[in-house]
Amino acid sequence: MLLLFRIVTLARDARGNPVSRYSALLLTGIVAYVVESAPDFGALDLRWRFLVHLVGAGTPVAFWLTMGAIFTDEFRPRWYHALAWLVFIMLGVLETLGRPTYTSAALHSALLLLCLLLGIWHVLAGRATDLVEGRRRLRVWYAVAIALYTVLSVASDWIWPGALSSAPFSLANAAALAGLIFLFAAVGSLPSSGAPLVPTAARAAQKPTSNDSPPAASPDVALIEALRRLIDHDKIYREPDLSVTSLAQKLDIPEYRLRRLINGQLGHRNFSAFVNGYRLAEAEAALRDPGQAEVPILTIALDAGFGSIGPFNRAFKAHTGLTPTEYRRAHLGGAEGAEPLPIPK
Repeated sequence: MLLLFRIVTLARDARGNPVSRYSALLLTGIVAYVVESAPDFGALDLRWRFLVHLVGAGTPVAFWLTMGAIFTDEFRPRWYHALAWLVFIMLGVLETLGRPTYTSAALHSALLLLCLLLGIWHVLAGRATDLVEGRRRLRVWYAVAIALYTVLSVASDWIWPGALSSAPFSLANAAALAGLIFLFAAVGSLPSSGAPLVPTAARAAQKPTSNDSPPAASPDVALIEALRRLIDHDKIYREPDLSVTSLAQKLDIPEYRLRRLINGQLGHRNFSAFVNGYRLAEAEAALRDPGQAEVPILTIALDAGFGSIGPFNRAFKAHTGLTPTEYRRAHLGGAEGAEPLPIPK
């Protein structure tokens, strides 16, 4: 009942909020798992067992998607998520209607653990650049709790098949699952300096500029001014290895205070995105400058602070909708007489 109530709550925002959408999907799969792991589930009519099993079959992929949406602000579903979902559905059909073999069972467990690891990778990968302090603190605990539960569940099912549906294992399984659900609810409702866990479209599309400023009455005005001097005057963003740690040392403040400053006062949720905004603004200006028309794009990228051309090209395309070469041609006209490309709004 707790899960169903949570699903209904999340479904209200599912259309415009990817975290709500994938979380509702994940919790629906967990509902199916709870029903399927209940004692005497095998005595139900095959049609009901088949339906419940199919609903829960894609839960590992739903977990992977949900972790990406919660812990990676720019997360987008890809084709391989759909492919993985289809594979789990096919295995689910085989397990319910056919005769699962040792090979299919081993494949299922291996894919489940792979989805688990990919989800945990989303949880841990962005910890160093996460500016949402509450979410950042919970990353490690969340990853450890989920990993332990899943590994123990898979291992116990291999060692004692069906043990999770009989006492005393069913009680322990129910207690552990309830704990994870409450932890999941805590992460999903984390406040972020008065902002929701998932930024609105306007917040997500916001580009950092040197005009960002805190309210006049803020106690951090002096600190914001010091940060602006480092950015506007010293061009500190040009350092390829710039991190929260190194910037906090330059400002002589604790890291947590710098995160709170950039997140709470300037509205940015990820340090890399915050810094790259300035780097991309400088690169755009250079690519529009007729005086730098002969400067190689690699030189512009490195001068702006990018460590290599690959990340620069990806970030630039995501930021402007054009490759650096297309952007330069659109503004400088390319060859004589060439029609400039339209600039996306």
